[in-house]
Amino acid sequence: MSTATAVTAGTWTIDPSHTEIGFTVRHLVSKVRGKFETFEGTIVSAPDITASTVSVSIDLASVNTGTADRDAHLRSGDFFNAEQNPKMTFVSTGIVEKAAGEFVVTGDLTIKDVTKSVELATEFLGEGGDPWGGTRVGLEASTSISRKEFGIDFNIPVEGADKLMIGDKITINIVAEAVLQA
Repeated sequence: MSTATAVTAGTWTIDPSHTEIGFTVRHLVSKVRGKFETFEGTIVSAPDITASTVSVSIDLASVNTGTADRDAHLRSGDFFNAEQNPKMTFVSTGIVEKAAGEFVVTGDLTIKDVTKSVELATEFLGEGGDPWGGTRVGLEASTSISRKEFGIDFNIPVEGADKLMIGDKITINIVAEAVLQA
């Protein structure tokens, strides 16, 4: 039973200065966090929110974990191979409203020419005016992926063959604002 979240129908552009696309991965006995600094995306909202679409393109060379050497390694062929595979993309294939303001956005995530279907648990944070006369929406979404399924399988054994330095599970967290286009 849908409670139909109301969003103004139209084309929305993701505002990079008010959006963060981040990730978390297990490293030895802790977790490393990072984000992507350069990306663009569009949300096309329909009167029936479940008929809306989302597309996002992320510049893999813009990865930032706060450590220059690690970031350079992530851009290398061991991980993203950003020179040959400069973009990670997401294109929605369906949206299901679970409860008022809570959705599952299904879509195709492509990294290193490997495309897999993923589901993002998404929360609609609201819609409202901004000080510049525009209209904005806020969303928060998350998912987990296996980096190995996308051909990102570099690792280093630790304490014998039963333990690895880097976890396979990557948690992706997105907090986004988008601006309605005139």
